Amino acid sequence: MLKGHPKGLIVAFFANMGERFGFYTMMAILVLFLQAKFGLTEQEAGGYYSWFYFGIYALALIGGILADATKKYKLVILGGIITMMAGYVLMAIPGVSLNLTLASLFVIAFGNGLFKGNLQAVVGQLYDDPKYEKLRDSAFMVFYMGINVGAFFAPFAANGARNWFLKTNGFLHDGSLPSLCHQFINGTLTDTTKFQELANKVSLKGPILDLSAFAHNYIDVFSKGYNYAFGIAAGAMLISLLIYILFHKYLPNKEKTQTEKQKQAEKVEKKPWALAAALAIGGIVYAIIYYGLGVKDIAMAVGLFAGFIAWIVSISNKEEKPRIIALILVFIVVIFFWMSFHQNGLTLTFFARDYIAKEVSAFTYLFFDMWSLLAVISFIAGFFVMLGKNKTQTTRLIGGALTLIGGGFAYYFYNSNGATNAIAPEVFQSFNPLFIVALTGLVMGIFAMLNKAGKEPSTPKKIGFGMIIAALGFFLVLVASLNLISPHELNGAPVPDSSRVSPYWLINSYLILTVAELFLSPMGLSFVSKVAPPRFQGLMQGGWLLATAVGNKLLFTGSFFWGKLELWQLWAIFITVCLLSAMFMFSMLKRLEKVTS
Repeated sequence: MLKGHPKGLIVAFFANMGERFGFYTMMAILVLFLQAKFGLTEQEAGGYYSWFYFGIYALALIGGILADATKKYKLVILGGIITMMAGYVLMAIPGVSLNLTLASLFVIAFGNGLFKGNLQAVVGQLYDDPKYEKLRDSAFMVFYMGINVGAFFAPFAANGARNWFLKTNGFLHDGSLPSLCHQFINGTLTDTTKFQELANKVSLKGPILDLSAFAHNYIDVFSKGYNYAFGIAAGAMLISLLIYILFHKYLPNKEKTQTEKQKQAEKVEKKPWALAAALAIGGIVYAIIYYGLGVKDIAMAVGLFAGFIAWIVSISNKEEKPRIIALILVFIVVIFFWMSFHQNGLTLTFFARDYIAKEVSAFTYLFFDMWSLLAVISFIAGFFVMLGKNKTQTTRLIGGALTLIGGGFAYYFYNSNGATNAIAPEVFQSFNPLFIVALTGLVMGIFAMLNKAGKEPSTPKKIGFGMIIAALGFFLVLVASLNLISPHELNGAPVPDSSRVSPYWLINSYLILTVAELFLSPMGLSFVSKVAPPRFQGLMQGGWLLATAVGNKLLFTGSFFWGKLELWQLWAIFITVCLLSAMFMFSMLKRLEKVTS
């Protein structure tokens, strides 16, 4: 898979593992932490969550501008890693206020803005060399797969840290209890029967006699467990920092590798009016949305995106404009993909907590414990290695050994599990990175086979197909949600067991959404690196991330409608958005394909 690629690709995805570890830690637990610690509603927690993910991607514009202006991409990346690590350290401090928590989230988002887009730009620069140009699409697939190895472990680490601290203090985990604790403390819980029952069930020291003391203690211990999870993310960032410092020499130095011809090509006519025009257009769009339409949540995000479009189009020259416009059209589609896909850390996490069965069979639990899941992965991987074509005898023996060892441990774990086993909603976030790692090779193989036959779809066409596949993923959740009690019918009560469904509904939805992601995200990164004019490489990667930021700001639509619509109606919103985006993508296919030919 790595044959023929430069060494810098390996350095890039190892350096990025810490960022992915932190990203998936946040995706798994951030809204749960905000609700458990501060007693926020789903809508309030979703608002903060969407602003955080908006900041992660929108601030990439600053990182892109800084790196493009100085050509010191690697130095800006280093600053980003250090800043992110500082943010996670702040998040790991127990007992801080909501305001300090939000400040810590801003520090993480700012560091990510310096880091993410510029690392992607550097990966693209590795393939500006004609020797590697044909490997660009596959490089971003490999990069995408590699960085998600770290993401796989993050939800397990977060869940393990929280459960360890709960058990140390004499409690078990129950995701529905923090809300009941806050309701009891606030005096809004009228019937304490269910609360008493659940409190007794999670107590390892016997029945709870003082519900008030229990409520305060459980919230404190529950949220501190998440603080320790943020500390683990800080440790992952430290590992990435060390890897980057030791091996960054294998990444290209843009300021050193530019030829005089390239430098001259980047010298264009200055347009001092461009920024003023962009600010004016962005301000007008902001005012229309905020004051005219009264939609305050997205006014800043959309206004910023409109201003960016106006600015980048106005400062580009005649040769650059077709490429810039093509990228902007793709960015519009990207907005609605991430608005839908990143519900996995928001409404799909609420769904996992409230509507998925709390306990599963011994077999199903194999997929919710890290060690047993690794054993299953070893068994499956070894089986395919052993039976694969064109394998040496040594390779087959290694595959056979992995199959036997993995199968043996999986069988041991299966027999060690009870008839019923408790699962946690955080663990569902491990399936997306697991599927990315497992499916990347398969998707690359299919594309390679189609390429050999002269039938490989273009990058824009892959993105369009990705939107259709994403709609199918939400359709599966829609089917699972039919006839379930809706959040607005509960009035603060926990979801009854009769409205909890098998975890396989959500697992398979994540499987389909991951396939959609592989069709869209790495292909989009490759498209940006291929189409972006040389002097806008960092900035257009920042533009991709700004579009992602706008999509993430739109995440609030999920939490906003969570307590207002039937569940199936909520998922229908995202199905419709994905299908309309696919139609838009296919309607401008020829124009997009023209700039890559």
